[in-house]
Amino acid sequence: MAKLLYSDTTLAVSHLVNDIERGTIALPELQRPYVWPAAKARDLFDSMYKGFPVGSLLFWKTGAEPGARQIGTETKQAVPQHLIVDGQQRLTSLYAVITGAAVLRDDFTTRRIRLAFRPADATFAVTDAAVEKDPEYLHDISALWAPNSRKKVVRAFLERLAEKRELDEEEKDRLDTALDDLHGLGNYQFKIVELSETIDEEEVAEIFVRINSNGVTLNQADFILTLLSVFWEEGRRALEDFCREAHQPSVDNSSPFNWHIHPEPSQMLRVTTAVALRRAVLKQVYVVLRGRDVDTGRPSADLREEQFGRLQAAQKHALDLTNWHEFLQCLERAGFRGSKMISSANAVIYTYALWLVGRVDYQVPLGRLRETIARWFFMAHTTSRYSGSFETRVEQDLARLAGVDPGDADAYLATLNKVVDDTLTQDYWAITLPNNLETAASKSPALMAYIAALNILDADALLSTGKVRTRLDPAITAKKAIERHHLFPKNHLKNSGITETPRINQIANMALVEWSDNIAISDQPPAAYWPAQVAAKQLPGDRLARQRYWHALPDDWEHMPYDEFLPARRTLIAAVVRDAFTRLSESTHHAAPGH
Repeated sequence: MAKLLYSDTTLAVSHLVNDIERGTIALPELQRPYVWPAAKARDLFDSMYKGFPVGSLLFWKTGAEPGARQIGTETKQAVPQHLIVDGQQRLTSLYAVITGAAVLRDDFTTRRIRLAFRPADATFAVTDAAVEKDPEYLHDISALWAPNSRKKVVRAFLERLAEKRELDEEEKDRLDTALDDLHGLGNYQFKIVELSETIDEEEVAEIFVRINSNGVTLNQADFILTLLSVFWEEGRRALEDFCREAHQPSVDNSSPFNWHIHPEPSQMLRVTTAVALRRAVLKQVYVVLRGRDVDTGRPSADLREEQFGRLQAAQKHALDLTNWHEFLQCLERAGFRGSKMISSANAVIYTYALWLVGRVDYQVPLGRLRETIARWFFMAHTTSRYSGSFETRVEQDLARLAGVDPGDADAYLATLNKVVDDTLTQDYWAITLPNNLETAASKSPALMAYIAALNILDADALLSTGKVRTRLDPAITAKKAIERHHLFPKNHLKNSGITETPRINQIANMALVEWSDNIAISDQPPAAYWPAQVAAKQLPGDRLARQRYWHALPDDWEHMPYDEFLPARRTLIAAVVRDAFTRLSESTHHAAPGH
């Protein structure tokens, strides 16, 4: 039999609460949104009161010595000796109810979990307005565990109930006993499964899955963020503050809010990891936090401080608002105006990491960096570079810079530009991209590349004097001013025997028009509506010719058979994207005015 990787013990609820208050047990959920509904906390206390089992708790020894303090913090908070792997919501509920502490909700407001108890029949309830008015309930059971308050709470409850109805001594004794039993839940024994500090996070995850009856998997990102709370609470909180503020615009202060991405803490941690360690696998953060060499896995206290220092410095750069918004200008330059155009958050996250590496380690001037990073993002997003086994690809990209001397901006830019040029070859433009356009997917990277190209080229909407980039401004929340219009209308195609939705909704059958025009065009065949629309708009001939180029309309397209029109337009769309990318590579190109 193999050596046991765990030990069993039991701890009373009061002991667990005290250990959380002292910091011996890490309960990061107190700083994260509490996801249980209050009814589940009610059911937990009800089960405990009835003596039912409520499941074991899974702890992992952190390996921290008693009295050890967190690294990288001025306050030098204690490093918890136990990390909760399974049972965080139960412990959060217990701690919040017994101590009266507030919890963080999904909307990032704080509020208490208020539970009521009716001792006459041992019923628990979530405190609401109706319960508040009912004297049969102790409205807030947290009061029972406040220091030196139990007798006062019981006395006040009985006096209030006696105002409603008569109580004889026997009933008072029964009610007092029921409340005393409730207070006695502090002695309820939880079974603790304590994992050895010698096992790694992969073994912890496997154990978690095997003992979890719901078949829940241990999310790696959440697990690493929990570890971050243990060893570097300030860092974890900075990540969460940044991401929370990125969701809503600030009226008074600068903030990370933007129209391109609302990042999650785990995504920003990936940026930090890539910049500090040149790694994409979040496991490397765990290795650093546990004080081990990222290459050998061997423990080293000195190396832990050095590696952690790199992690700390990288996070400071990643969360710097000037860096963040300077980088986002690269997306604007690349023609991507907002989140609706971005199908790969990874492309944003890891392009930001490369931007930071260039700015911090290679001191690339902002203008030159913006040009190259815009090209890189356009390439990475269009080719789905960071999908699938993206961690391997990211580390390959970072490894390309290993031989570039710090401060050598020219070599850094040359390295990235070579990858871009080697990826977007003549064959890519002539064969791969047209093939990728053969889809009806509304957020296809190929389609987003085409829309970005229209922004780069400052194209008009079809048969309009309005610009595509202006109509796609994400800050405009009124009814959308531009729509994707079927060049061969749906009903026209169905009447012609083409009924398959994916075939009808092909990218090559869609063009960007002003929504009022889309209504006017309706379901007429192109040979009917196109000449009429051209005549009605009275656009100068040269402007109409440019629009036919931007919108990739083959000559005499309105009379072409549908199955000939689609491949012909795909080829022209790819050519427009290629031309826009060439324009993007010119130093004279600028993003939309005001950006």
